[in-house]
Amino acid sequence: MSDTVRPNAVTAGWNGPIVMGADVLVEIPGSQVRTELDFHQALASRLDFGPYYGRNLDALWDRLSADIERPVHLVWHDADVSRRQLGPQLYDRIRKVLDDVVERDERHDPVERFTYELR
Repeated sequence: MSDTVRPNAVTAGWNGPIVMGADVLVEIPGSQVRTELDFHQALASRLDFGPYYGRNLDALWDRLSADIERPVHLVWHDADVSRRQLGPQLYDRIRKVLDDVVERDERHDPVERFTYELR
């Protein structure tokens, strides 16, 4: 993944999605992602997954693959810190879900899609 942010998105902190035009930029502070639940809570609050979000990887796939408006770009800051805190197996499983969503969107719509980067 590139270290550059989409050109018409604006960064403004950790409180929620930043909307600029049609793009949504979501930032996750990796130093605060110590458990799987931390990751789900961070993403769910920023993308407004609602009260019925299951906070597991199957529910994450469901929300990211079908329920959020696109385009969305996720920036996972300090991802290496998250990897150490989560452990490599869980971190890789989360990354697999994100990669699968990216791949799915690339096949369906090369413009209106979910993307992410690790910083």
